[in-house]
Amino acid sequence: MPITQDQLDTLKQLGTATIHEAQGQTGALDSGLRPVDPSLRLAGPALTVDCRPDDNLAIHYALTKAKPGDVLVVDAKGFMEAGPWGDLLTLASQKLGIVGLVMNGAVRDANAIIEMGFPTFSRGLSIKGTNKCQPGKVNVPIVIGGVHINPGDIIVGDRDGLVVVEQSRVEEVIRLSRNREDKEDGIRAGLEAGKSTVDLLGLAPTLEKFGMR
Repeated sequence: MPITQDQLDTLKQLGTATIHEAQGQTGALDSGLRPVDPSLRLAGPALTVDCRPDDNLAIHYALTKAKPGDVLVVDAKGFMEAGPWGDLLTLASQKLGIVGLVMNGAVRDANAIIEMGFPTFSRGLSIKGTNKCQPGKVNVPIVIGGVHINPGDIIVGDRDGLVVVEQSRVEEVIRLSRNREDKEDGIRAGLEAGKSTVDLLGLAPTLEKFGMR
């Protein structure tokens, strides 16, 4: 069953931390991948790219396979001494309807990317350019940040980080995330009423076990 825009919008609103916890503390990419503009969020199916370090030929090829709504997820092997993505690829992607980028490596032209409002996550910035002469693969399983990502898996990103939701689990994860939000709303109400986190989270037995009462 195709993923709907309403589902993607819901995941984006729920946020990465809630989703990660709700799906059993799984799917979080490592914290080295950070947003260029922390104010932007993204959610969409992964168009995966396996490319060589210091070469972006496969990225250009991937754009010929992109569909509106895709998130480009590029494994550049964590290479930080070149920026295989910049303002021109950002513009080309926006014209194709790509909604964001996850780069396991560096990007450049950060100011332009921010001004263009394109959600971009990377390990950092590099002003150095890349070659366009090495082969790569598109729409294949990749591993970034210790997480397996299959083509079509849903990528959710915000200020806190990135999380992957398996395509087949989207509706389940939304339900679990909403349940978690309801539980946290109850905790907030308890805090407002003057209760302690120890009482609300049932931590007294654990504290007693370690002699912390």
